[in-house]
Amino acid sequence: MTQIHHRPLVVALALGLGALTLAPQAWAQMEQQQRPMTMREQRAARQAELNRGNEEAAEQNKPAVYPNATRQQPDGKASPRLLPKLKKMQERFEKDDWAGVMADADAIGASSDASAYDKSFAYSMAGNAAASADQQAKAAEYFAKAIAANGLDNDSHYATMYNLAVIQYGEEQYPAALATMDRFLAETKSDKPEHLSFRAGILANMGRDAEAAVVYQDLVAKNPDDKRLLMNAVAALQGAEKFDQANVLLEGAFKRGMLTEERELRSLYVGYMNAQRWDDAQRVIEDGVAKGILKPGPDLANAYQLLAQNAFFADKVPLAIELYTRALPMAPDGEVYLNLAKVLAYAGRKAEAREAARQALAKGVKKPEEANRIIAQ
Repeated sequence: MTQIHHRPLVVALALGLGALTLAPQAWAQMEQQQRPMTMREQRAARQAELNRGNEEAAEQNKPAVYPNATRQQPDGKASPRLLPKLKKMQERFEKDDWAGVMADADAIGASSDASAYDKSFAYSMAGNAAASADQQAKAAEYFAKAIAANGLDNDSHYATMYNLAVIQYGEEQYPAALATMDRFLAETKSDKPEHLSFRAGILANMGRDAEAAVVYQDLVAKNPDDKRLLMNAVAALQGAEKFDQANVLLEGAFKRGMLTEERELRSLYVGYMNAQRWDDAQRVIEDGVAKGILKPGPDLANAYQLLAQNAFFADKVPLAIELYTRALPMAPDGEVYLNLAKVLAYAGRKAEAREAARQALAKGVKKPEEANRIIAQ
């Protein structure tokens, strides 16, 4: 084949290869696995705390959520003098009287009669009330005060600390959230995936993708069927520009049938394209189309155009024509028709080239003079 003049056929990289990374999903993951307690859970916990004196035997038999915690658990209870006020707070909480709960907490916290337990309990409830009222800054303040008072049992103490980290994350206070989670993990010795992945998500949002990737990869090795962890690992690796490693994870997931969403397959075929693995990219695309995962639209049109361009450069002209033809119904303008016209003209299929050039003009192109030259041939 004679030397190909490539320039007229170049499809701009804006066709889709510019956006290579998936956004980290740590916040979505937190909402599913690492969220603060629901209102019902909060209320049940508060009522259990207030009834603690009647349920000591049950509490003693209850397994600890953080059995390896290094903190010495205090043996605190509500002060008899303040117990009625705490129960009044609980009643306000039950009625969604968030302002009343916060006012009571401030009063109890300022009371000279309040024990460490009273203060921690009141501030923790106020933190939940503030969060429910969408006053996130106040929620963080109350949770921090509850932790500082150091009066709750370990399970409640660390649930409060975790909620503080969640609030800080939601407020995009990533350094503070990381410091809270580092303390949480250091003291609880937790190795639960939801805790470690939350910390990795914070790192990713701080731009520390390489560190986040290490955590995610370790979690994926231990939890190979958890697609959420895997996709977070991919996002972190891509953010750290470790694209080959990201492709390895995606390729393994693809072979196991784990990639069932359009953006997941797109991440893999874009990764293959950037690695110049065009045949693999085409295989993934065709598999996704056959399974109905990849839907007709601009992204798929762009993918077909890039495959077509590479096929032409590789002297696979019939394949280039086929791929450009697949892109035609999805293209928003006439640029695909123009590229197809150029390839058809190169292949000596002049009549078809002229018709494609006319369609290009009808749909609109940036350089109509190129289409007109083909029509005039």
